Amino acid sequence: MTAVPGSDPLTRRSLRLKIFAVLFLLASSLSAQTVGTKDTQVTPVEGQSWIKHLHRSFDGTSMGKTWVLGPAPSEPGEDPPTWVPQLSPGFAVQTATLHGSDLYRLNCQGCHGASGLGAPPEINSVIDPVRATSVTVILERAKKTGQDMSRADAAALARESRVALLDRLHKGGESMPAFPHLNDLEIRSLLAYLEQLSGVPGTESHQIAVQESPFRVGEHIVKSTCHICHSAAGPNPEPEDLMEGVIPPLSSLTTRASMVDFIKKVTNGSTVLMGGPPLSVRDYYRGRMPVFRYLTQDEAADAYLYLSLYPPHQ
Repeated sequence: MTAVPGSDPLTRRSLRLKIFAVLFLLASSLSAQTVGTKDTQVTPVEGQSWIKHLHRSFDGTSMGKTWVLGPAPSEPGEDPPTWVPQLSPGFAVQTATLHGSDLYRLNCQGCHGASGLGAPPEINSVIDPVRATSVTVILERAKKTGQDMSRADAAALARESRVALLDRLHKGGESMPAFPHLNDLEIRSLLAYLEQLSGVPGTESHQIAVQESPFRVGEHIVKSTCHICHSAAGPNPEPEDLMEGVIPPLSSLTTRASMVDFIKKVTNGSTVLMGGPPLSVRDYYRGRMPVFRYLTQDEAADAYLYLSLYPPHQ
């Protein structure tokens, strides 16, 4: 393990012991996972990435980007800082309580952002379509514009908008993927949060919590965030391929990186080797993958666990 520059032997020993304890925790948690504990509603991710489906390049889209990059590579002769994950005890076996705000983070934020405004003109805002499902908002808007509208007419418009919004979630759109992995309770919870996010009056008290297994949490992240850019399966790229813009498939991520490295890459960022020989320290780059700081380390670990126990399909 690389030492922190300028640290004394006692500090280095303390860091090694801390890292060993984390690795022991990971091993202990994972050893408790058996085929019999799999979540029956969870299915593997499959097929090509969404941007490949749309025939877009990573550089030519805003999808799946947080605009946050990982740390720069260390200078020659300089040791990289030591990074130690901070995972909850028993993270791999504990049921998580998710609210609509969590489902939004795991499924929608990678494209629409924390505010729901998207990245126009490519990615539309979710705010107006959601506000159009509210009778109260429709009546307020009609009053401001001088329109004479009955509550019955407003209710009919709200129902039509809600049907269109649900249809978009279930079937997707021209540029938006479908979310068939979301069950009815999850969709209700997500819509309740979208209403709150969109400023629909009286929705703060209508939020819905759902209980999810670690595998289900990982499934949300992988199918809705990772799969935007990473295809499910394919050949494992070499450093030369990475320099050319090839994105590794999800099927190779658990062989390319340990769980600790994966968590670091997702939540903190790390350098990556790109290019062909002769290689030097200058061939280590930030990489193109953004850092998803809105995901917790436990959630990143859940994604790794999901990919390990539910191997991606072509």
